[in-house]
Amino acid sequence: MATRRKFIRSTSLAGMGLFVVPSFAHNSFSAADKLNVGLIGVGLRGTNHLQNLLLRKDVNVTAICDVDEERIKIANKHIANAKGKLPKAFGANELDYKNLLALEEVDAVIIATPWLWHTRMTVDAMEAGKYAGVEVSASNTLEECWDLVNTHERTGAHMMILENVNYRRDVLAVLNMVKQNVFGEMVHYRCGYQHDLRHVKFNDGKTAYGKGVEFGEKGISESKWRTEHSVKRNADVYPTHGLGPVAVMADVNRGNRFVSMTSHASKGIGLHNYIVKYGGINHANAKVKFKQGDVITSTIDTAIGETIIITHDCNLPRPYSLGFRVQGANGLWEVDGSRIYVEGKSEPHQWDDAQPWLETYDHPLWKKYGEYALNAGHGGMDFFVLNSFVESAKQNIAPPLDAYDAAAWSAVTPLSEVSIANNGEPQDFPDFTRGLWMKRKPYEWMKESY
Repeated sequence: MATRRKFIRSTSLAGMGLFVVPSFAHNSFSAADKLNVGLIGVGLRGTNHLQNLLLRKDVNVTAICDVDEERIKIANKHIANAKGKLPKAFGANELDYKNLLALEEVDAVIIATPWLWHTRMTVDAMEAGKYAGVEVSASNTLEECWDLVNTHERTGAHMMILENVNYRRDVLAVLNMVKQNVFGEMVHYRCGYQHDLRHVKFNDGKTAYGKGVEFGEKGISESKWRTEHSVKRNADVYPTHGLGPVAVMADVNRGNRFVSMTSHASKGIGLHNYIVKYGGINHANAKVKFKQGDVITSTIDTAIGETIIITHDCNLPRPYSLGFRVQGANGLWEVDGSRIYVEGKSEPHQWDDAQPWLETYDHPLWKKYGEYALNAGHGGMDFFVLNSFVESAKQNIAPPLDAYDAAAWSAVTPLSEVSIANNGEPQDFPDFTRGLWMKRKPYEWMKESY
């Protein structure tokens, strides 16, 4: 973390020049100007947000909540090390977060809890007049998706889905290329979450990502709750890392919208095989029947004639990839292989190395704050998504990724579940904007503030 305070450095990209010091890194805000933030959930993800908040001079962490007393102690230790005032702590029971939301000294909350709590906590936060940031995915059912939208519209309170991949350096560079019409009129996208999570869904009950085949009550960290979704749901339960970035490129909810979707699932053998390999055929969990298919593929049609293919692939051995492909009338980018082809610029029928293109179209945010952001987590993405949340909350204005986005992206989970159960039957996508997508203007992404 100390290296993050060395703001002025030479950069690795040509033409970037001197690194610009973030204005919020100075004491330019008085105590009255600071945003008072509460954290609901200070597990591994919530603690990462906490650490990044503690580096800001425009934020006070005034309250924290977690039902695990040990996580409260860890959070307080981080705050004490940062010379901060210890916050009010909550965690007497699963509903104690409501007492945090009742505090006048909380302006905004960050919710990093198990998925089944995301919507209800976000709704309660907006009901309490708090600016809410929620980790992905935001919702599990269509009813919950509508709850987010309806509560936002009724209360006027804002919420932001904290999708960090929207701020990945290559993703923002490609967004810049889309905005500058490098690929021509857009036609097709591919994306997904292709990440071997077997070591996350199972562990030894002692270490979060260690070997072992326990989950549920005998597991620890994410295996305690996340694996149960694979037992009970045959669905793409985690669509937003891939879908969020391409939805922004496609102007979804702002001139375009998702119209319909079909989904198919392969057989599911990966999690069972993992249990047998590391726990033995006689282990109790070897008898568990996992409902989720190992590879789930969904295809979305949009209102203006584009298609999006989403892949969920988390139960089999494979290297990590979000599988991005961004294709227009004049060319395309593919993340796997890091390659780009632009008709009239590339050699005919030959891929270009993507890196020179990505450097040429590097996003203004990364040019300005990239060196500072790198150690914030997930290669710098965590800095940018948190910065957007804080800056939007300080002004109490709509965030870049709002309630309509949270609802539309998260709706992939329940819609894929129904489609799969009905042999790939097409599912109509709700219009969460109630027709306003035709008039809403795209967010101004190509700026250097947030």
